[in-house]
Amino acid sequence: MAFEFTDGNFEAEAITSGGVSVVDFWAEWCGPCRMITPIIEELAGEYGDKVKVGKLNVDENSAVSERYAIRSIPTILIFKDGEIVDRHVGTTTKAALQQKIEQHMN
Repeated sequence: MAFEFTDGNFEAEAITSGGVSVVDFWAEWCGPCRMITPIIEELAGEYGDKVKVGKLNVDENSAVSERYAIRSIPTILIFKDGEIVDRHVGTTTKAALQQKIEQHMN
């Protein structure tokens, strides 16, 4: 199951924890976000402890959303060792996301 990022846990879980984190910025009312949810869930299960894959609800967590200037959703940010290494806005495929994740795992 995808990790649930919040304003309260984001710094510890995505920034200072090191390694690679994938954060899907979404909202319940967003149709394209609902299309990506199964992909995010599958990736979370497949990567397990190797990559932290999760979601952040922009309606409930405005501080992190504002910090990273999230203007459109879904937006997927990939962090490596606390730095943004990739940003994708809009829908995408599982294969495209896997490729982006894999290039930052080494």
